[in-house]
Amino acid sequence: MEKPNDKEIKFGMFGGVFTPSVLTVIGVILFLRTGWLVGNTGLGGALLIILIAHTVTVATGLSLSSITTNIRIGAGGAYTIIARSLGLEVGGAIGIPLYLSQSISAAFYIAGFTEAWIVLYPEHPPQLVAATSWAVLTLIAYIGAHWAIRIQYVIMAAIVLSLASFFIGNPDIETATPELWGRFQGAPFWTAFAIFFPAVTGIMAGVSMSGDLKDARSAIPKGTMWAIGIGFLAYVGAAIIYAYRAGTETLLENPAIMIDISTLGWTFYVGVFAATLSSALGSLVGAPRTLYALGEHGVIPGSKFFSQKTVTGQPRNAVILTSAITLVFVLAGTLDTIAQLLTMFFLITYGMVNLVTFIEKVTGIVSFRPSFRVPTFVSLYGAVACLFIMLVISPITGFLAILVTAGIYFMLVRLGLKTRWGDVRSGLLSTIAGWAARQAVHLPRHEKSWTPDILLPLEVPRESSTLIRFARDICYPGGSVIAFSVTEEGHRSKLVELDKALEPIRKDKLFFVSSVVEGDDFVDKARTIIQLLRAVFFRPNVLLITLSDDPDKDGKVHEIVGTAINENMGIAILKHHQEIEFGNRQVINLFLRDKSPNKDLAILLALQLRRNWNDARLNLVSLAGDDNDRVTQREFFGNLKEEARLPSGTSINIIQGKFPEDLAKMPECDIAIFGTGMQISTDQIRTIFTHSKVSCLFIRDSGFESAFV
Repeated sequence: MEKPNDKEIKFGMFGGVFTPSVLTVIGVILFLRTGWLVGNTGLGGALLIILIAHTVTVATGLSLSSITTNIRIGAGGAYTIIARSLGLEVGGAIGIPLYLSQSISAAFYIAGFTEAWIVLYPEHPPQLVAATSWAVLTLIAYIGAHWAIRIQYVIMAAIVLSLASFFIGNPDIETATPELWGRFQGAPFWTAFAIFFPAVTGIMAGVSMSGDLKDARSAIPKGTMWAIGIGFLAYVGAAIIYAYRAGTETLLENPAIMIDISTLGWTFYVGVFAATLSSALGSLVGAPRTLYALGEHGVIPGSKFFSQKTVTGQPRNAVILTSAITLVFVLAGTLDTIAQLLTMFFLITYGMVNLVTFIEKVTGIVSFRPSFRVPTFVSLYGAVACLFIMLVISPITGFLAILVTAGIYFMLVRLGLKTRWGDVRSGLLSTIAGWAARQAVHLPRHEKSWTPDILLPLEVPRESSTLIRFARDICYPGGSVIAFSVTEEGHRSKLVELDKALEPIRKDKLFFVSSVVEGDDFVDKARTIIQLLRAVFFRPNVLLITLSDDPDKDGKVHEIVGTAINENMGIAILKHHQEIEFGNRQVINLFLRDKSPNKDLAILLALQLRRNWNDARLNLVSLAGDDNDRVTQREFFGNLKEEARLPSGTSINIIQGKFPEDLAKMPECDIAIFGTGMQISTDQIRTIFTHSKVSCLFIRDSGFESAFV
């Protein structure tokens, strides 16, 4: 975190938030489009559009006020707010388009200034006017925000003069009879709404100054809400004046009708010039602050360069790039083709601010304790309304904006960004998981929703790499692993050992939980853990354990397996070949008999292995004593393939011989899967393993799984 510099110039609520916000809100829409809006939609329609647009802005302003009184924002405004709540990936996905929108908006306002200037002085070259205004505004922004704030005071005075002349009015103009509801001959209702909505996107100009404020927690809520309130009154008042001072046709045909309505017509030019220049300046000052924050958090290429400040706290490197982007679009000419896209990105930002506040509130996390509280429905309305407006304005452009934002998000996810702060993503997902668990607990469990959730006891984790990899192979991607070990009291080194052993599962992003408990008796602690897991919602359903070559350890296996059976868990006992292990992981032999009580779990785990062994070949295998047995077994396998929907390449292999003496006759494979008796015999397992000469997996069903649903 960059340390504050005593020489940095900080601003208060009026200069740092209210002034840039209100000057961007009261802009070209008020001077050049509000009259047309009234003529097209009527006074009632115009007031309805103004009201709807401002409800979204009010909701966003209240959400901003709430969340800024809960965290230390720092530089970056809306980007930092979102990043600190939903992580750098989501923050960057919003912050990068927001920065580009702010930069291009400066060019848009300069283009508006140029058009108004050419109306007054048609002999002046448009490109020269645009380039000159860009150069002057860039110089002001480069010198420092304090100069921009001072200039904005002059601009504010000019706008106040222009509005005063307009509201006082020209006494020589006759009063008109307002049309309550227009005929919409210029544009339908929602198109007119889309044209007006950019008028209320100016509050981000003040929020972007968050890093330059003396007290952002106090300044942003007050300055933003005051700017919204003043802007609302200005637009409502302007709509009424337009409606009563000019007829419908005049309002539609003359966008500069304010000249005729005002007491002093020339003040219109003062106002429109001041409005466009102030909006452009606000963007040129605010956008570099967003870029600086993106650089400070390492989200963009060249982060170190753009995260530098002068001794007075000015991000001049960020100003240079912002001005360059602005110049490109200034020289490109009209920005009508990208105006909707800019609006979409601002709407996404508005919507995310509301969504962040809504999430923080509904998750009920203790860390969300804002001094400015907002009802939950306000933030929810703001988020939903922004999405609705995007789709109403232009479904294609809205989808494109969302697609760009999503693309940036996934790119940032792949970068593996690290934050110095926490966010609420885990709280949100925990809330969703908790809600889902509470709903699911009232529903009957069904075999159709079965997934392999493995319980993995590891007596010596560093020697268990084969078992851990095998656990991954039978539960990836939808299952889970709960691994545990036992250590003597005070010997916590086994926790590190367990974490290291489970690294392959972590890399595959498989859901797993691991723990090391203290105790002297591994079996006793294992039985306790199995019994405790009975009470959890996400309980394991398959115990995976290995059988060693030492018969003296069989007692441990029987005790742990017996406890798991009592807790209605399926059993999977692995006896792997020490030399070849699982060979090439290409062929699976599944031994089944008609009426076998353990075929369901055996089939399910065989299918899981096949999937994770790159679609390994599956062989159904059985030993038959005579011809009748062969016919019966082949018929059983034929029905099984169809009913269990086994892969089309699954082969049927009926071998003449006795079990287990003739297991060597089975097709070559990398693992053989067998069912066990109701009473598990470790001696029988070793005998089968000896005759098979490959790694073997022995299965006992729990009765709560099915391969035929």
